[in-house]
Amino acid sequence: MNNRVHQGHFARKRFGQNFLNDQFVIESIVSAIHPQADHAMVEIGPGLGALTLPVAEHLTQFTVVELDRDLAARLTVHPQLKDKLTVIQQDAMTVNFAELSQQIGQPLRVFGNLPYNISTPLMFHLFSYTHAIRDMHFMLQKEVVNRLVAGPNSKAYGRLSVMAQYYCQVIPVLEVPPTAFTPPPKVDSAVVRLVPHAVQPYPVADVRVLSRITTAAFNQRRKTLRNSLGNVFSVEQLVALKIDPAARAENVSVEQYCRLANWLSEHPPTQE
Repeated sequence: MNNRVHQGHFARKRFGQNFLNDQFVIESIVSAIHPQADHAMVEIGPGLGALTLPVAEHLTQFTVVELDRDLAARLTVHPQLKDKLTVIQQDAMTVNFAELSQQIGQPLRVFGNLPYNISTPLMFHLFSYTHAIRDMHFMLQKEVVNRLVAGPNSKAYGRLSVMAQYYCQVIPVLEVPPTAFTPPPKVDSAVVRLVPHAVQPYPVADVRVLSRITTAAFNQRRKTLRNSLGNVFSVEQLVALKIDPAARAENVSVEQYCRLANWLSEHPPTQE
């Protein structure tokens, strides 16, 4: 028996497909999502409907985004789902979630068992629409969830931690073993809840500047800030901003990165 075939569908490696099939885990995830009939629920990557079906029991109408043409086609004829679903057969990385929220007329509640090969870029894509999103629940590689929730001074803390926590409150929900999937992935998984901040704790004038600074710092995470950010901040400026020039990227808090970004927005480097 080929364990990459599930419900007659052959799991495609290029889409990173692993199908969830553990009932207890599925029920735990659905209760964490807590779908409500009057909410704008959007599932990314419904696959064979492991989460779609139990979520649909609580809803009369919702939207799914599925890249795989065969799977999207199956959903449009599924006896329990076809009348409830709006199927968008498209790469979630190209979906304008703000437009979708406007069409539905309320903020979106996004969820999904995300393909691990695109989970990080997809989250960055979604962060740019947090003004149109009420909350997000994702099954991810456990290592990615560890990075999302990590605080400063830890190995897992990186650019993803800073950017996720800038946009959202990040709450780990449950851990999921490989045995819950067909085929079983080689890694542990976990479910995380991301709730966009209603009021930004550390407002930033230009989030692109924050993104650039965190990229520069973490791309050279072994270096001290005086070296990794030396081309934009002098040692005196770092000290004035109450940031230790001898610190490394992983020692700087989200609030401190936001402070650096705001200073740089106010004092853009002069073009030579």
